[in-house]
Amino acid sequence: MQVSVFASGSSGNCLLLSGAGSSILIDAGISMRRVSEGLAAAGHIWQDIGGVLITHEHSDHISGLSMILKHHPIPVYAPHTVANRLFGMLPGIESCLRIIPVGERFGVGALAVTAFHTPHDTEESVGYRVQGEGVFAHATDMGHVSEEVLGGLLGADTVLIEANHDEEMLRYGPYPVYLKRRILSDHGHLSNADCAALADRLAASGTRRIILGHLSRENNRPDLALQTVRAALTGRDTEVYCAPVSGCLNVAVER
Repeated sequence: MQVSVFASGSSGNCLLLSGAGSSILIDAGISMRRVSEGLAAAGHIWQDIGGVLITHEHSDHISGLSMILKHHPIPVYAPHTVANRLFGMLPGIESCLRIIPVGERFGVGALAVTAFHTPHDTEESVGYRVQGEGVFAHATDMGHVSEEVLGGLLGADTVLIEANHDEEMLRYGPYPVYLKRRILSDHGHLSNADCAALADRLAASGTRRIILGHLSRENNRPDLALQTVRAALTGRDTEVYCAPVSGCLNVAVER
């Protein structure tokens, strides 16, 4: 299996997961053109895609979905509350929409998928654990690491987790106070330090590749995020990558 990250951050999120003869997207928060470019860079075409898994309805996770479905009417998988939001926001999506049960495994081609809740400032937000020739888990947009999140991530071979902000940059940066409080809340976003603590637990559970995602352009830098997480993993045999704002990062999903 392989994960190809096309974009991760407040300006858009989308990745491709392929393996066992099946391919899926997680989120579609960038333009169809950019997704097409990412697919080509990863050696895939639209006909390979068995579905799109949606984490929640914020625009940086679904902004490209309407145009994608207009040209490529592929299944869209989302939990009940998120699906209801999508139904109201995107006319014509009903024929593609597949409502999924959180915590129960379902199949997309040869891939086995399980959604788990993430604590974020929306009615419902989820991460995904996907099993094929390896196990990949994805969790961003969360203000703290709940037991449900841990259960979804632990033991995965490769994970993408959030390293949204450096706390000092955020506290002394230009954001208004209300927005800083939102980001720092239990339903906001994980800091580099939070991510590092989570990464250490995941590495101890057997995770061998960690991708840092959803970095803030204003309140973080890739070098800071990488430095913080790598310091927490000193002595562990774990590779750490930083997801791109745009482009294509390819990482293996295997033991």
